[in-house]
Amino acid sequence: MKIGDKVRFLSETGGGRVAGFQSDKIVLVEDEDGFQIPVSVREVVVVDEDNYDSRQPATPSSAKAALPADGSNDEDNDYDPADREVTFRAPAYERKGGDVVSAYLAFVPLDIKELTRTRFEAYLINDGNYYLAYVIYRLENGAATLLQKGEIEPNTRLFIEEFGREELNGWEHLGVDLMAYKRDKSYLPKPAVSTRLRIDTVKFYKLHLFRENDFFDSPALLYTIVENDTTEEEPDIDPKRLQHEMTRPNKREEKTHDTYVRRYDNGKGNPLAGKKKDEDIVVVDLHAHELLDTTAGMSATDILNYQIETVRKTLEQYRNKKGQRIVFIHGKGEGVLRRAVVHELTYRYKSYPYQDASFQEYGYGATQVTVK
Repeated sequence: MKIGDKVRFLSETGGGRVAGFQSDKIVLVEDEDGFQIPVSVREVVVVDEDNYDSRQPATPSSAKAALPADGSNDEDNDYDPADREVTFRAPAYERKGGDVVSAYLAFVPLDIKELTRTRFEAYLINDGNYYLAYVIYRLENGAATLLQKGEIEPNTRLFIEEFGREELNGWEHLGVDLMAYKRDKSYLPKPAVSTRLRIDTVKFYKLHLFRENDFFDSPALLYTIVENDTTEEEPDIDPKRLQHEMTRPNKREEKTHDTYVRRYDNGKGNPLAGKKKDEDIVVVDLHAHELLDTTAGMSATDILNYQIETVRKTLEQYRNKKGQRIVFIHGKGEGVLRRAVVHELTYRYKSYPYQDASFQEYGYGATQVTVK
């Protein structure tokens, strides 16, 4: 039996032509509608005519044609299935709610515990039900250098390249072009995506920025290319406007969002900063580098105690403001700080409900508390 042979099914009506071999025991039969059906080689027989509806037993000559020329059975057949052309393609996996274009660039350290010395892997992530034709290129002085191009299937990740810290500068400015489509079915057309990304190389040295995610078993640094059909372009910088802003008289401007305000004094003449996202939510970043000017001379226990004391002071400050929502950003890491925060809430502030804070607003590793 070889590719192109006409075959008939033995156990049911129908047949077709051999399109390929999925393994040494499975043949792909293409019917008149163009569908390729995987069938056991024992369930088909080679025929000379197109009358696939016949259920007559196989003739000796037909049965003989289904075996190798030397008369051996399947177990004795030594041909290599890898030499056969396989054209069967499984349907692309589609998930509910995935009919939007969402794509990310991910950087995964090979050894998260040795962040200052480890190498990294770069991946393109397609988090939607569309196929994406992609082009990724480096940008320097307005000129592009192709990094990789191809196609990525729905709801998959694609390895791009492994690199070390000495190559970080080559990733600083990237361009990504995407074209979304579906195969073998109708779909809602999506606009092409052409975006520019500025990769902050400093982030590769900050452990807390590598966060747990839905795409890898280990923490990763994610950059959004497009999310829910929406892109966030790196803003173009006008040199003349930049020069004007730098040379004009300094005027105090009112900030309307993401304003850092002094929340309270820690008793050491060093007010702690809380980040106020809006009138309803107060955000406090518990990372040591945000709370302390230096951790020199402090043990891990000293730092943890200082962070928990910050939680207590914050909750005490808003004790009389019922309904106040407070988000504590503790990061994921090994989960020590989060467990300490939860322990504090469970035993000292039992009436205060808490939950994981919004990932879209605060990233992974934040807990939202409501004052009651």
